[in-house]
Amino acid sequence: MRTIDESTSGQGRADQQVARGGRAARAGVPTILLSGAPATAEVSAGARGPAGAVPTQASTGVAELLRGPVREARVLLSVPAAVYLTVQTPQGTDVVGVLTSDAARLPLGCVLFRPANGRPLVSVPSGARALVGGGRVTVGDLTVSAAAWWDPRPKLPTAHPALLPEGVRQLRSAVYGEGVPHSAFALPGLPSGPSGPLAALRGAVRRADLDAALRTATRLIGLGPGLTPAGDDVLAGTTAGLVLLGHPAAERFALGVTSLAAGRTTELSRALLRHAAAGRVSGEFAAVLRGLVGDGALAPAIRALLATGSTSGRALALGLCTAIDLVDRTTRPR
Repeated sequence: MRTIDESTSGQGRADQQVARGGRAARAGVPTILLSGAPATAEVSAGARGPAGAVPTQASTGVAELLRGPVREARVLLSVPAAVYLTVQTPQGTDVVGVLTSDAARLPLGCVLFRPANGRPLVSVPSGARALVGGGRVTVGDLTVSAAAWWDPRPKLPTAHPALLPEGVRQLRSAVYGEGVPHSAFALPGLPSGPSGPLAALRGAVRRADLDAALRTATRLIGLGPGLTPAGDDVLAGTTAGLVLLGHPAAERFALGVTSLAAGRTTELSRALLRHAAAGRVSGEFAAVLRGLVGDGALAPAIRALLATGSTSGRALALGLCTAIDLVDRTTRPR
């Protein structure tokens, strides 16, 4: 992904194509309302939560941060549709985002019930002080709280779900192109050709060699421009796919990727890789997985994922295809 701006604006257009109504409903994300919260997810932009806080739908992936003690945070990036904050915890640096409803629904986000409409969410410079904890996030003159929770780990039918063959073909065709050889696939910002890291990853898949696939992580981590480099997005999609599809070596693969990420890529990307290692993904990625098991329309879910950012959605989808192939080649009887 080159810029967060590109990700959020592209995702907003894609969501309008999927359906009308609330963001959680469009992404098919289960939402758990808190006691005393409004009975509908469509809360007006002017609604206020406890003591003047703006209500959000918060990911359970950041519940510990939100419910924990109040900690000082710093603004990592502020754009019209998202503000990302870094927070120091006893376990290290973590990241939480405050997102408008038309932003990509990341597993570390507190999602507002309103779109960006071209206006900045809050005008604060990078490095500005913020607060996270005690049930709230405060940045600039904005304070938000959780009116509802959503689970970024998609609920699939079984621990080792069977994917619809036609759905897998549909996903591969959307990612690689109809009739285009996989060897011709390229992502902006990543070296292409037979000696490039994507070629090495494809080779590892063909040989059904999970260890070789993991070794490509040393070449992909941090590779590409932006706050979430395309190489990281490929690995996030692969890692989450292996975890959610129940590959027996998923935990080892996830540990290898997250260990390599330390010191090699951005704070935001490291946080998203940690979420992927726990099977926590964006609402757009989750909708594709659910569509692959027959739970929801697959075609609009694929379009929404591929519309995320300039490269992020396609890189994540490539990672998911890689995970599907590795599961098929290394665990399923032939």
